[in-house]
Amino acid sequence: MGIDAVVSGHSHVPKIDTTDGVLYLNPGSAGRRRFGLPITLATIDVTPDNLRPEIHDLSDV
Repeated sequence: MGIDAVVSGHSHVPKIDTTDGVLYLNPGSAGRRRFGLPITLATIDVTPDNLRPEIHDLSDV
């Protein structure tokens, strides 16, 4: 057992990183545009074998 994923969003900067087997995910911000950053959200597909994160850009939606 242990930590498989850490999700945080304070910076509003969308990012996916993996370090030492731990997924670090910042989904960004799905609210109004701030700081010139894209409007995004994230999903994680959880399977028995792995985690598949994806950031979705909503800027053009």
